[in-house]
Amino acid sequence: MAYTVLARRYRSMTFDEVVGQEPIARTLKHAIEQNRVAHAYLFCGTRGVGKTTMARILARALNCQEGPTPEPCGKCDICQSVHRGDDIDVLEIDGASNNLVEDVRILRDNAHFRPARARFKIYYIDEVHMLSKNAFNALLKTLEEPPEHVKFIFSTTEPERLPATILSRCQRFDFRAVPTERIAEHLAGICKKEKVKADPAAVLAIAREGRGSVRDALTLLDQAIAVGDGHVTLDGLRETVGAVSGDKVLAILSACADGDTGRAIGLFAELLAAGADLGSLLDQLMRQVRDILVVKTCGPEAELLDVFGPDRKALAAEAAKLSVPALVACLGYLAEARNRARWAVDGRPISELAIVRMASLSEMEPLPEIVARLAALEQSLAGGAAPAAAAAARPAPTVDEKKKPAGPMTAAAAPASEAPARTSPSAADKRRKIDEAKQDPLVQKALKIFDGQILDVKD
Repeated sequence: MAYTVLARRYRSMTFDEVVGQEPIARTLKHAIEQNRVAHAYLFCGTRGVGKTTMARILARALNCQEGPTPEPCGKCDICQSVHRGDDIDVLEIDGASNNLVEDVRILRDNAHFRPARARFKIYYIDEVHMLSKNAFNALLKTLEEPPEHVKFIFSTTEPERLPATILSRCQRFDFRAVPTERIAEHLAGICKKEKVKADPAAVLAIAREGRGSVRDALTLLDQAIAVGDGHVTLDGLRETVGAVSGDKVLAILSACADGDTGRAIGLFAELLAAGADLGSLLDQLMRQVRDILVVKTCGPEAELLDVFGPDRKALAAEAAKLSVPALVACLGYLAEARNRARWAVDGRPISELAIVRMASLSEMEPLPEIVARLAALEQSLAGGAAPAAAAAARPAPTVDEKKKPAGPMTAAAAPASEAPARTSPSAADKRRKIDEAKQDPLVQKALKIFDGQILDVKD
């Protein structure tokens, strides 16, 4: 007998069994109890969060021989055939392969015929955003005023691609990504039913790798069970997902933090030579930079770290080397490399460029520090001996000048030629200021970059 994967074998049968979508399940149950079921529903959300499962449960609840009921029996022939997806009155249509206007016309013409044995004829169109513009237009009138025995259920991962005319004719439900803790609890229950020994850390890691998708997590659990021969461990899971040891990935980041470009590139090349996937390696680098950023901002005890990563002490040690702006820059470099490498013929040079840029961060200084040092340099050059020398060189006032009344009119009445002249600093003072300016590391770096020299220092 053919093996049925866990994602299909443990598909939810009732509204209460749907994982992580309790608000939507509760709303649909109340609609059935109050006889307020709409003629068209739109289920939106990422892959594997329960859209098709919820559509089948709703179809069973409406067509169950004991219904309409929010708790279908699951035993009658209609409930079982709907759960399998082969009921004659619940038509599941793939929007990607039936997206032409002719397909919608056939659907529209058949909708007028009453169901063969059930209470409602239900059309479930998956990935409805793949329908063409003309197909959507052909569906509008039937969708707005369908026959009383017809219900429409649409699902999509890209609701923004649907026309407003379709959105306005449906009750929309947005399926959220399922929390990691909820997925881990669900996986642990399945392991008990399957009599599979699973380490709690491995179950949590699988839940995190699912990234909010129950189906993805169940698929990964299937793989982990096969790899571990019935025992799900963290090491076996690392082999399943192709993850590299967190300590080896951290060694690359440590070399970058130390500014050792050669060592960072060498470690990166060793992992690739050992068989690591380039995309997966970039993803792990991004996760570890993110973990270091979490440790830097939230502390080493934060419960937000990747289970495949190194221990918290090692992350804290690296977090002490880099500033928050530097870590943000690292994430930007890696994200850019990940995006560009996906479409490149050879993504390795792009990835190595990101490593080089990360290793060069130690030579960069934060902009606020540069501005502060420039301001301090400007203040030091503007002060010092210049004002004192100018005051000493200024001639003493004469007896007649002493008798002049003080006030604003005195300076205004004096000719410009008689205004006190400000003497320039001596050559020794300029030499001293130039020598002081050359001692500043920022000025040294600027002279090195532009291959220049200081000719003069002005007040």
